[in-house]
Amino acid sequence: MISPRIFRLTVAASAAALAVSACQSRDRAESSDSGLLGGLFGGGGGASVSEQAEAGIGVNSYLWRSSLDVLSFMPLSEVDPFGGVIITDWYANPEVPTERFRATVFILDTRLRADALSVQIFKQLAAEDGRWVDAAVDPATRIQIENAILTRARQLRISQIES
Repeated sequence: MISPRIFRLTVAASAAALAVSACQSRDRAESSDSGLLGGLFGGGGGASVSEQAEAGIGVNSYLWRSSLDVLSFMPLSEVDPFGGVIITDWYANPEVPTERFRATVFILDTRLRADALSVQIFKQLAAEDGRWVDAAVDPATRIQIENAILTRARQLRISQIES
């Protein structure tokens, strides 16, 4: 029997693949260098907000791709490219196995702006009896992750402009 997590990921991947195949010819016509996800998730190179709204996707492609890049070391639990939500599963650094982290990223706009991104970080510590106990997260951690995502998004945008 397939676990519910695998089933949800399979459904999300199938929906994304269907959306990509439906939009692939349109994306190629708009820009031969837009990349597989470039035109699909809005926020493409010179696309206006009205053109992005016409595509039906409400997130910025640069923020989306950079969020996936920055969080690529963490296993993904839920991914919604249409709603702009990325939820990771718990990740424990092998060097510090007594603490683990989970992240949730919300992309709130089609524009590449700092206020179009919201990151939440959750932390748990291993108790002596083996249970995981919620712990406070340093606010600087969330800010560092948001800054890393925004920096990567700007790099992606600049590289597309230059090409």
